[in-house]
Amino acid sequence: MFKWLPKPIYDLYLRHFGTYTLEDPRSTAKSAPYTYFLPSESKLSKLQPGDLVKLVFCSHPEGKKWDAERMWVEITQITSDGLHGTLNNIPFDMPQLKVGDSVQFQIFHVIDIIPTVETDEKAEPERQYWERCLVDDCVLDGSTPVHFLYREEPETPEGDKFPDSGWRIRGDYRGLTDEQIDARKMSYIALGKVLNADDSWLHLIDEPIGSGFIRDFATNRYLPEGSQ
Repeated sequence: MFKWLPKPIYDLYLRHFGTYTLEDPRSTAKSAPYTYFLPSESKLSKLQPGDLVKLVFCSHPEGKKWDAERMWVEITQITSDGLHGTLNNIPFDMPQLKVGDSVQFQIFHVIDIIPTVETDEKAEPERQYWERCLVDDCVLDGSTPVHFLYREEPETPEGDKFPDSGWRIRGDYRGLTDEQIDARKMSYIALGKVLNADDSWLHLIDEPIGSGFIRDFATNRYLPEGSQ
């Protein structure tokens, strides 16, 4: 709506008529458990005034560039009807909000925490899967399950802070010709993205370079390559 207006005029419109809602991140975390991580119940239970929490603000109508922004809020009060705080960020594309604005939210809206006081609690760090792999796009979009995977010597691409895992992953190719398999598009992407779509091979992820496995769809087990 009215996004064709010049940005200064559109910002003025948002400032006077725009609103926002807070995104509930739980459905995203459920659908992408290997790439979208929420604070633990233990950390959420220890929230107190003065802590900073990150929330996802969704602009209505959408901003010129983004429809949502992740911003920090300082907790000022915790009551039976939820948490209260003040915005601690300068919004980039949401002129209907400014630093210091009051924000009311629920504990499930929190996607990250900076506590006022660090505790001595030594939580076991949750493993994350940002190492890269090469995978058929049909696996990523969920239309095809993983069929064959092998691990080769990793490459060292420039401009990526995460290393190549060496894993190469092909989707179900039963009934396809070699030409059809070779014609598939592939992506170089985080392992976690693949696991979000199909984590049936997670138990193999630390197998050494040179490993290869083929899925037996009758038993849904992965057999070492060449053992069939």
